Amino acid sequence: MAAASFLFNIANSILGKLGSLALQEFYLIWGVKNELNKLKKTLVTIRDVLLDAEEQQAKNHELTNWLEELKDVLYDADDFLDEVQTYHVLQQSQRVKQKVWFAVFSPFKLFVFRYRMSHKVKDIRERLDSIAADKGKFHLSVISVGVEMKRDLTYSFILPSDVVGRRNESEEVVEVLMQNDGDECLSVVSIVGIGGVGKTTLVKLVYRDERIVKNFPLRIWLCASQDFDVTKLARNIVSLASDVSCDSANVEQVHGSLQDALRGKRFLLIIDDVWSRDRSKWLELRSLLMVGACGSKVVVTTRSDYIAAMMESVVTYSLKELPHEDCFALFLKWAFRNGQERHFPNLTKIGEDIVKKCKGVPLAVKTLGSMLFAITDEREWLKVRDDEIWRLRQEGDDILPALRLSYNQLPYYLKQCFAYCSIFPKGQEVASVMLIQLWSAQGLIYSPNESQELEDVGVQYVKELCSRSLFEEVETYDSFITFKMHDLVHDLAVLVAQTDCCVIKNNTDSITEKVRHVTLFGYSPSEESIPEILCKQNRIRTIFAPSEGVGRYAAVLIGRCISRFKYLRVLDLRHSNLETLPDSIGNMKHLRYIDFSGNNSIRMLPTNICKLPNLQTLRLVLCTELQKLPREMGNLFSLRHLYLTTKEQILPEKGLGSLALLQTLSIFGCENLVSLFEGMQKLAKLRTLVIGDCPRLTALPRGIVHLSALESFMIVNCEELTLSDWQDCRGLKRIRSLVIRGLPHLVALPEWLKGDSNSLKFICISTCPSFVALPAWLEHVTALENLEITGCPKLSSLPDSMSRLTTLQMLKIQKCPGLTRRCEKDAGDDWTKIAHIQQIHLNDITVNN
Repeated sequence: MAAASFLFNIANSILGKLGSLALQEFYLIWGVKNELNKLKKTLVTIRDVLLDAEEQQAKNHELTNWLEELKDVLYDADDFLDEVQTYHVLQQSQRVKQKVWFAVFSPFKLFVFRYRMSHKVKDIRERLDSIAADKGKFHLSVISVGVEMKRDLTYSFILPSDVVGRRNESEEVVEVLMQNDGDECLSVVSIVGIGGVGKTTLVKLVYRDERIVKNFPLRIWLCASQDFDVTKLARNIVSLASDVSCDSANVEQVHGSLQDALRGKRFLLIIDDVWSRDRSKWLELRSLLMVGACGSKVVVTTRSDYIAAMMESVVTYSLKELPHEDCFALFLKWAFRNGQERHFPNLTKIGEDIVKKCKGVPLAVKTLGSMLFAITDEREWLKVRDDEIWRLRQEGDDILPALRLSYNQLPYYLKQCFAYCSIFPKGQEVASVMLIQLWSAQGLIYSPNESQELEDVGVQYVKELCSRSLFEEVETYDSFITFKMHDLVHDLAVLVAQTDCCVIKNNTDSITEKVRHVTLFGYSPSEESIPEILCKQNRIRTIFAPSEGVGRYAAVLIGRCISRFKYLRVLDLRHSNLETLPDSIGNMKHLRYIDFSGNNSIRMLPTNICKLPNLQTLRLVLCTELQKLPREMGNLFSLRHLYLTTKEQILPEKGLGSLALLQTLSIFGCENLVSLFEGMQKLAKLRTLVIGDCPRLTALPRGIVHLSALESFMIVNCEELTLSDWQDCRGLKRIRSLVIRGLPHLVALPEWLKGDSNSLKFICISTCPSFVALPAWLEHVTALENLEITGCPKLSSLPDSMSRLTTLQMLKIQKCPGLTRRCEKDAGDDWTKIAHIQQIHLNDITVNN
């Protein structure tokens, strides 16, 4: 169960809002300060025992019900505080026009609002007090954040005949371990992969290999404790290496005994299942191990790339899924007595379908095979095939408990973020930028200090989930990451999300009244109406239609959202054939994320959309018939990310120039656009600027060079655009990523693009047939890591300064015939300029140095 960990997260969020200095004065004015202080005191006492409740709820149905009741109250409290904060935002904004203010809060509305808020906070406080009164009967203890779960110990013994597959991987790891490292006393090899993929099994095979046995006179197998207790590990090493117990010895004696046991010996130490990210503990253990003979090795298994890097692994082996043929053989081994499968061809065929659902995870295959062992009723096999794996009875070796451990080890603030990912369809590639914006809309990102942007914290969240193998990176550069979730990991997200999230595919799908986040996926346009069950909800926070939208019923759905879903925060209706939006959309004061991309019948946006005080993200890409943006766009004072397509010739400076918090501006597919607005420098916080498929755009405004916060700049397929070479400007001082593609008239990069020498890390120049030379200032870009040049046939050589770009890690050259010849390894005239670069790709041929 995940309810308690979610509630810990929600409780922390509420306490943060209650403690806001900016709102304390507001509470005092409205006469609710005492009530809110009482609520805060009660909530603290409940919050402190929620982690213990998370551990105990699986064994106590009454506790689970108590937590569900608590969740309802906390969500209501969060919605209440969000409503209060919305009022506060409107009150404090200096840029809201007076007529907008009175439209939102006339004197009569203010009186009604105050009356309603005072009664609501009293009701919430009384409900919370009632729940707190029942807390004592569960005997819950206070557990500090970060307490880790236990996992069964592993061991080294295995019969090779019991293992199916992994022979090639075993050979590769053995070869690495057998290599002579010269004078290196100790080297580390890491095996990284998701839970259940077979890391421990692989290392067991290696550990028992005859060549390893002969090469390493001393072999030791340890299963790491969750906190990586160095003294405990040292005691175990002494015991296994010398058959001497030192349980009663002090720390100094244990360390001395360990070094005596290892001194001068070539050893192989397996440390299985490492979770601790505390580098100081590893360095402490490593210093004790350095007394061994040259060629000693440590093999580590972990789910985290970060841990592999932290332990300074000389080789990190990423263990992939088991091939289907091996998975099927493993399944047959566990589901049938030896050779009996040939007597049950129908079951064997069903079994192959079941194996496909396991997506190459051996532990899942073994679990399902064991469950079906000796069962010959075809109906039982069909039930398993057609069921989700997370519904299976869970024993100690099941795949979901193995994956659940990855979830349980997450910091509390990541658990709800991970569960929210269940709104995505299985197998979908997800852009980190979009996910971070969705997390932010739900209030799931917390900045440890005011100077750190929520988007930067979100990037850290995504990278941490990637490092823990819960996200599989598809493509990454700097803070832009595209990832997927393994299907079983997605099942885990669905499981831990419980009733918070659901997917509706047709009118017969059932959802509970407690659902907060709804995905409409593959919803049939032949249905006569939107799902009836959805019409009965009033607590929805997310409506998400990620692929083909909801067709011609989108307008009906929006009307339902406005009338029922008062606290809706995310509305995503991409490609839904919307033609108009109702004026009443301006009443959805809690909306933070809107995506109407691909609705190419929308011609106008209602003016009232500019009355959304909390709106952070507005996506209108490929709304190809959108005539113009509302003049009141500047009233969206919380807007941080804007993606748009419009038929306007010039973007409205009065509206866009007033968006003081805007961080992302993406202008795409604007076929009539001839100019941006001159006051671009007003966007002082703009960090990402994308201009694409604007065929009539001829020049950029000079104000663009004064975007002091700009980090990522992309220009794509603007056939008439020329980049002015302004000589008297300081340039983009924080630029990190520069992409220029499809500019036929571009001859050279202007000076103002170079940025600070320590900032620019990525340059891509593509499909620029007139481009003739890299700029002279390139040699001063001392932080450059990645340079890509594609489709620039007139670029015939590289500057001599290339050899001075010592940080450059990857060079990619394609469709540049003359340049490619000059860069051929050892033979080309420019080879000596680039020989220091680690990765070189010439027309899709990789040259590794």
